[in-house]
Amino acid sequence: MSTYRISQLAERCGVPATTLRFYEDAGLLPAGRTPAGYRVYGEDAVERLGFISSAKLLGLALDEIRELLEVREEGVCAAVRARMVPLVAGRIAESEGRIAELSAFCAHLAAVHADLSGPAPEGRCGPDCGCTTAPAASGPVPVTLSPTRTVPAPESWRDAPVACTLGGSELEGRTQEWRRLVEKAESRVEIPDGLRLIFPATAELAGQVAALAAAEQGCCSFYDFTLHLSPAALELTVRAPEVAAPLLADLFGVTA
Repeated sequence: MSTYRISQLAERCGVPATTLRFYEDAGLLPAGRTPAGYRVYGEDAVERLGFISSAKLLGLALDEIRELLEVREEGVCAAVRARMVPLVAGRIAESEGRIAELSAFCAHLAAVHADLSGPAPEGRCGPDCGCTTAPAASGPVPVTLSPTRTVPAPESWRDAPVACTLGGSELEGRTQEWRRLVEKAESRVEIPDGLRLIFPATAELAGQVAALAAAEQGCCSFYDFTLHLSPAALELTVRAPEVAAPLLADLFGVTA
């Protein structure tokens, strides 16, 4: 039976070694130890990692994946499927809810954009000119992108494990998506623990920013994203723990 050191398993499966250590600490991927204390994995770890990665793509939480792995160890596929059905149904309901929220947000942006694109009144701005009053509500519309299954404690991202569940081509693809998006920012301001990007207030761009931030939080819970809309601009605030500064720099160009 083949065995792997952590670096070998990481290369074989395209999963960073930091993520493998995190999975072990979370009780998802047990590891043996050599007499010298090095981690060692059996061939079953490859299949187990495949199941974990598949479950992560479905949006399942770590505790749910841990429970599924325990059921899977019993060797009865029907039992695993029976447990997965309600979990996947829950993710469908949550996804539909988030789609509805983002659709409402984009509709609000479109209304603001249409109002601002119309004829401007003569002279100075006034209370009815549209520059300071959004059609759907008075004042800015904040949208905080956070996990929908639980209500996190204030600034819980500071204590989240700094580990990304993406690997290989997925990680590279996500990095390129962020870099293309960052290029569209009109300005940037570095803040404590992160930065703030200022984008044009267009409905299409707001949808792209929101979708990408939500996807990033799905694999990297240590990021904190806040999307803020005003009639003049779209602001994305990104924060992360100090230990994640190199990852923040890689995605957004922040000085680590």
